[in-house]
Amino acid sequence: MNRKIKILIVGTLAIFMTQTAPALAQSTSVPFGGLSHDTSQQVEIVSDSFTVSQSDGTAEFVGNVVVGQGDMRLSAGKIVVKYAAGDGKATGRINLLIASGGVTLVSGTEAAEAKRAVYSIKKGNIVMTGDVILTQGKNVLSGQKMIIDLKTGSAKIEGRVKTIFQTGTSK
Repeated sequence: MNRKIKILIVGTLAIFMTQTAPALAQSTSVPFGGLSHDTSQQVEIVSDSFTVSQSDGTAEFVGNVVVGQGDMRLSAGKIVVKYAAGDGKATGRINLLIASGGVTLVSGTEAAEAKRAVYSIKKGNIVMTGDVILTQGKNVLSGQKMIIDLKTGSAKIEGRVKTIFQTGTSK
């Protein structure tokens, strides 16, 4: 193979790799503006059944569970609520929500799905794990873990991240 063809092939591969590397990355950060909101807003939970344990400061919501806070909606098959403790007693303030069983998070035009999610109200973040899929309009990102910072409206996706970006209109 002559030298010019080798240089052309290497140059083409270099350009290809720099353009596709972000889509093949192990982690990526994305804007998540639709989920930037005030975490001090009231939390409403609706479910088919409810069990509370005063001894360990938890409540379990099972069956068609929907959690609402402002414009954000989180749905799952089961959600365990852990209340903040003060002087060894549950205070009634929610500390964590642990969702499992087909978790879906929706805010505005953005939606995310995962097997499990942990919403820390105090930290102001949601950690979604297990086959995470994020849809932003027509764009789709997937990975194994997504950490959403509700204060800044940003998210980080980790674990063999795959992205599909729509670049224009197709006919």
